[in-house]
Formats: sequence, structure tokens, C-alpha cells
Amino acid sequence: MRMLERLVHEEDGAATAEYVIATMAAVGFAGLLVVILRSDEVRGILTDMVQRALSVQ
Repeated sequence: MRMLERLVHEEDGAATAEYVIATMAAVGFAGLLVVILRSDEVRGILTDMVQRALSVQ
């Protein structure tokens, strides 16, 4: 019975699992950003913003 109690209450590896979940979420978000930024429409918007910011009026 003690072993069962120890297995239920032991939290070794919990922090590692949390790091894995956070890392996978970050990778997924980065992948989504790459897909969005590769689109022609978004690229055009960003290019236009940079050109307007760098132009002297």
C-alpha cells in the first residue's frame, strides 16, 4: 500500500512534463507565425509599412 501511495503522490518529472508542453506550444505558435508571414498579402503589408516608415517626407 505504501508503494501505491508514493506513486500517487510523487511528482518527479512533473516539471519536465510542463517544460515539454510549453516548448511544444511555442513551436506550434512559431510554425503558425511562419505560415502567416510567408503569405503574399502579409508580406506586402509589412513591406509597405517598412517603406512608409523609412521614407522621408
